[in-house]
Amino acid sequence: MDRKNVLLMVETSLYFGREVLRGIAQYLVSLRHWSVSLDLRELMAPPPTWLKDWQGDGIITRSASPEVVRLIQRLGIPAVDLTDIHGDQGLPNIWNNHESIGGMAAAHLLERGFRNFAFCGFGNHLWSRRRRDGFLAAIPQPTSCAVFESDWLGMNALPWDEQQKRLCIWLKKLKSPVGVFAANDLRGQNVLDACRRMDLAVPEEVAVIGVDNDEILCDLCDPPLSSVVLNPRRIGFEAAQMLDQLMTGQTPPLHQVVVEPVGVVTRHSTDVLAIDNADVSAAVRFIREHACRGITVPDLLRHLQVSRSVLERLFRKYLRRSPQQEIRLAQLKRVKELLAETELPLTEIASLTGFRHSEYLSVVFKRDEGKTPGEYRRNIQPRVPAATAEG
Repeated sequence: MDRKNVLLMVETSLYFGREVLRGIAQYLVSLRHWSVSLDLRELMAPPPTWLKDWQGDGIITRSASPEVVRLIQRLGIPAVDLTDIHGDQGLPNIWNNHESIGGMAAAHLLERGFRNFAFCGFGNHLWSRRRRDGFLAAIPQPTSCAVFESDWLGMNALPWDEQQKRLCIWLKKLKSPVGVFAANDLRGQNVLDACRRMDLAVPEEVAVIGVDNDEILCDLCDPPLSSVVLNPRRIGFEAAQMLDQLMTGQTPPLHQVVVEPVGVVTRHSTDVLAIDNADVSAAVRFIREHACRGITVPDLLRHLQVSRSVLERLFRKYLRRSPQQEIRLAQLKRVKELLAETELPLTEIASLTGFRHSEYLSVVFKRDEGKTPGEYRRNIQPRVPAATAEG
């Protein structure tokens, strides 16, 4: 088999780009018929001068410069675009499901009882605006949401000090306690820095959740930043698979592939219950600690020593769901984590999450998530293709 000469134009300065490269490498574990060239770059770097004359078989690009895409199109070779800043630029592309990311951040803050919400993002990036829209759509109406947006990595980007000054003014006007969704972890760090400048308590007055789960950045934040976990390795894997199809003359099933987020890692920045009721707060804590042990609503009532009617009414008022729904939510959250991060069989996952039978877990999962546990795992965990003989 002829070795394909492939160029990877993926930034290595950001955690997301490095994880995309890991996903590409995962696809290539059994397929050693690519000769890979890596263009080490930053996200906003201009196209290299040699690109217009480059001769190869395929390109995967995550460049923020539209000029790069135009040059690739003029080359007329197979290419996959992972850039979601400007929208569809005409190449086959793979993106995160940004609306789902926003919805996941909203659900995280709603679980903690917040009723005041805000979004902080980047107005000049499509992915940020779509995360904002997903966040707004997931907030129960008529709840309002404050929005702060400025440019990032562009000619109109504000100097750091000026941006932080405006961010401080915006934060000071928010009604607390407020849950803030930052478009990415870097934006979350901006918000936490502004909170510190304004002497706003995190997470008691302002809770902050970012996106990417860049562990180094999240842990360096003060306090450590909660974050929505994406699946960049899956994006890299799907990009390599799509490019392989294009280079062998196949037509990929879709022009655009959308990859779902994995979940949320909770750190100190949202580790709070913004619920102004002691019984509900105690009930939610008990559920989070014991849901996967198979507790029932009667167990909860014995722990709290309140009547079922009172607890049902309080849950509907403060959380907009029943105690039973809260238990199921906690169980299924753990189920999804185990499906995404382990190869455990469903019978063992059922045992670890409080379900007596894996069959019942499958029924509940399908009803609430719209897909079977197996389908969810296949969507989250890419499968390495079978080994191919080299010529």
